[in-house]
Amino acid sequence: MASSIGCFLFKPMNEQLALKFLENFSLITVGENKTPNYKWKECQTVQLSKDQFLKQFNDPSTKGIGIVTGFDFLEVIDIDTKVFSTQLEMDEFWQEFYQTLIDTIIDFKNKFVVYKTLSGGYHILYKSKRCVGNTKIAVLKGHKEAIIETRGIGGYVFIYPQNKVNNKSYFDIEFITDEDRDTLWKICKSYNYITEQPKIESKIKKEYEEGNIKPWDEFNDKNDIWSVIEDDFTIPRNGQKNKHYLIKRHGSSAEHSGYVFRDSGCMYLFSTGTIYPHETLISPYAAYTYKYHNGNFSDSAKDLYDQGYGSRIKSKVDEIKPTIKEPKIYLTELDFPIDIFPKDIQFYLKECQTKLDSNLDYMGSSLIWLISICIGNSIEMEVKKGWNEQAVIWLAVVGKAGIGKTPSINNVIFPLMKENSKEIKKYIEAMKNQEYFNNLSKKDKEIHPEPKPAVKSQFIANDITLEALVDLHQESDNAVGVFKDELAGWLKDMNKYRAGSDLEFWLSTWSGKSVFMNRKTAKSSFVEKPFIPVLGGIQPTIFNSFSTEENKENGFMDRMLLSFPDAIVDQYNDKELEYDTIKWYEQVIVQFFQEMKESVNRDDNGNIKPIRVKFTPEAKLEWIRIFNKITNHQNNDDENEYLKSMYPKQKSYIPRFALLIHIFNLFFDPNKEQNINISKESILKAEKLSNYFVNNARKIKLESNETSEIKAAFGKAESNFDKLKMIYKKDPDFNRSKVAELIGVSRKTVHNWIIKIDIDK
Repeated sequence: MASSIGCFLFKPMNEQLALKFLENFSLITVGENKTPNYKWKECQTVQLSKDQFLKQFNDPSTKGIGIVTGFDFLEVIDIDTKVFSTQLEMDEFWQEFYQTLIDTIIDFKNKFVVYKTLSGGYHILYKSKRCVGNTKIAVLKGHKEAIIETRGIGGYVFIYPQNKVNNKSYFDIEFITDEDRDTLWKICKSYNYITEQPKIESKIKKEYEEGNIKPWDEFNDKNDIWSVIEDDFTIPRNGQKNKHYLIKRHGSSAEHSGYVFRDSGCMYLFSTGTIYPHETLISPYAAYTYKYHNGNFSDSAKDLYDQGYGSRIKSKVDEIKPTIKEPKIYLTELDFPIDIFPKDIQFYLKECQTKLDSNLDYMGSSLIWLISICIGNSIEMEVKKGWNEQAVIWLAVVGKAGIGKTPSINNVIFPLMKENSKEIKKYIEAMKNQEYFNNLSKKDKEIHPEPKPAVKSQFIANDITLEALVDLHQESDNAVGVFKDELAGWLKDMNKYRAGSDLEFWLSTWSGKSVFMNRKTAKSSFVEKPFIPVLGGIQPTIFNSFSTEENKENGFMDRMLLSFPDAIVDQYNDKELEYDTIKWYEQVIVQFFQEMKESVNRDDNGNIKPIRVKFTPEAKLEWIRIFNKITNHQNNDDENEYLKSMYPKQKSYIPRFALLIHIFNLFFDPNKEQNINISKESILKAEKLSNYFVNNARKIKLESNETSEIKAAFGKAESNFDKLKMIYKKDPDFNRSKVAELIGVSRKTVHNWIIKIDIDK
């Protein structure tokens, strides 16, 4: 703001000169506190009358005069050289900057008005119908305050009539062309220090031996950018500067097209008429990529790697040697098929299994949920025209209390949980800044930048009402995952407030149908494309209590994917999981999440426009076979009726699985053809995963039936011993462990009671 200027001119300006300024500008007066000493909002659109101005001008509190920018399209470039420590630095910067303007903009001195401020800064004044509000343009490396800002709509600058730099005065300010303004701004922006290097858009961050040298880093070290661009540009006469040299595109009518910086070796272009992007730093590798690979950084990296640049690629599996000889991968359709995942991920899961006693089934299932959140609404599966599937899943890991469900889940989802915590903290901090600003006085608000509105970017929720969940999803519109340590609470909440409403909400979200929350307050919430994957743990007996006829009829329970392994509690394990393994997994999952987040397409209204993938011809044939096989199960009179109702949902889940598996594996395999359409391999893996969940559902149903039969066999017996006698009489080969669990005694007690029963006979 203009209050950053430390000195004011008032006394040297007489009343006659001040009135001449009033004829040409909208003026304000300023007091000792470096802010306007009279209300000046109206001055942004209407000039003061002569009497009003003179009254303020002659007020003892007035210490200076300012010109209101934005009025009559006046815009000012404000160069604040006070950011430098020495006069030499100030002079060198201005001389280079000013000469660049003269060299680049034709007839610069006759188009722009330039004045020097008392603090050693400079004002470049002009008029343009593209005038905007006050804008921070450039901050130098190692500095916090801006070196270049603009004063436009809602701003003001002070008058320095004796400090004219060129032949044009305040009263000679004229309109400039849009092209000249654009060039001026681009030159100013080029001084902004950019900490981010050009983005390397490879699909996977590879690991390298021999110092972990990347192909693009070695290329940048061994090549300067001129060796790449010399066929496209020339260095004009007088183009050599202290910190950069000017370049000009062949055939360009402009004096210059951009710079090449001597310190970083990067190019910065003003011109849009080249194959290279403008207004961004371009390294030698980035220039090589745009010139020879049409901006495809993945292909460019492979090309340089083939030329010998970079360390040789080393697989993560080879880098971290497993300590087990033959870990279990996939034995039966009741074991989670972790071979659907990339080898590096399989290795991580097996390391957690052998060194942390984590359960492969629980981890594999949790990873499917994690992938679902990462992809969200950004990609959807077109099974056939008119039939699209979003990759939403509901997943319950089933096991007795204390069996280790939560630790196994956390070993997989912790990278996303940490990212989610960062977003929550960011929101809390933004709310604090907003509250601080709101509590400022009106005068203080004028000199403090208004903070950006706080946005809830949290994308994983736990204990949350439907209304709050919908509010959250409006901000995090790609996906909001629900994770509950104990899923029983979520199931109970289905009809907690209003009969049927919660259940209908969740059935709609599973199908990707829009949801609308009517409230008693005026505010309502709407999510057009809900994407809410659910994950949680639950005990088998509790889960079975929700398998009611009502939930069966509405299809709610058939949408739940069940992981129910034969898990046991292990003895203490003295093996240690390598820290590097944990760190690698965290980094690769966060990278996958970020790449999916960055790949979200949006329309002009900001709504997500999902990428739509299809089956390849080979995958389509497999899908038809799988679909018909499921249909045959549905029509088979010998098929279990419980499973019959599950099969239709698998016709939706299998394309969803194929999408999740395919995209995740594609992320880990940049060397194969990047075909986003679903491959035959991915649909076969999806079939294998579906078989796993169907068989686990059959298993838990059989256990539920067995439990019901045992309880029925107890009859009206009251004591545990009498209950055992009743079941033993009906079936001597009954399940000892299950009965012991149901009556609440040890298996040894059951064994001793059976001996007693046999003796009494």
